[in-house]
Amino acid sequence: MADGTSTGADARRGVLFDVDGTLVDSNYHHTLAWWQAFRRFGYDVPAAEIHRAIGMGGDKLVAHLLGDDRDADQDTELDSTHSAVFATFWPALRAFEGAGDLVRRCADSGLTVVLASSASKQELGVSRGIIDADAAISAATSSSDAENSKPSPDILQAALDAGGLEAENAVFVGDSVWDVKAASALEIPTIGLASGGTSEAELRDAGAVAVYKDIRALLDAFDDGPLHGLAEPSSSAANP
Repeated sequence: MADGTSTGADARRGVLFDVDGTLVDSNYHHTLAWWQAFRRFGYDVPAAEIHRAIGMGGDKLVAHLLGDDRDADQDTELDSTHSAVFATFWPALRAFEGAGDLVRRCADSGLTVVLASSASKQELGVSRGIIDADAAISAATSSSDAENSKPSPDILQAALDAGGLEAENAVFVGDSVWDVKAASALEIPTIGLASGGTSEAELRDAGAVAVYKDIRALLDAFDDGPLHGLAEPSSSAANP
């Protein structure tokens, strides 16, 4: 097409990856960081409740857990305290087995890979170093790229824009019900991973089109799974 866009088999296809709990084993570190932040401000929030809210943006998480009668003036300080505590865990963070390999496999299959993260730019930089697949990553988002955090779809729209993708030609890989809800708002199918601590049943109930134990399981099933199905039309177009 004259404007540089394409449709049908020629359209750019891509995969958006959530980072925390999906590519990097960090959900329980986030849970503990939030638990400590709440305790420092006098809130006794059970860790199990915090974990179930991981995947929301920090502002949404605080409101969800503390309710409307909280002192909202403390929200920014709570978020900053969580970030400060979480930073102490950075040296211990690890990518899930196969994370970098799957990112590279997607890129090698012709898919545009975008990290759809709402972490700060500094946290995102740490995660990218842990994943160790930068050459295969076309773009990435951070908290500064979206006005509203998950489960609002803003960060996913920003990721689509950053990768030059349309929703109908993309899939999202995430680990929380909030991931699925955000993607569903844009009609992007979500591949769910149970690696973040959310069960297969919960992810499917939220609307995930497929659920795998973790990144390694998704990589092992690549040739028969939805990622290969997404890439295949491009391959077919290139090799009629």
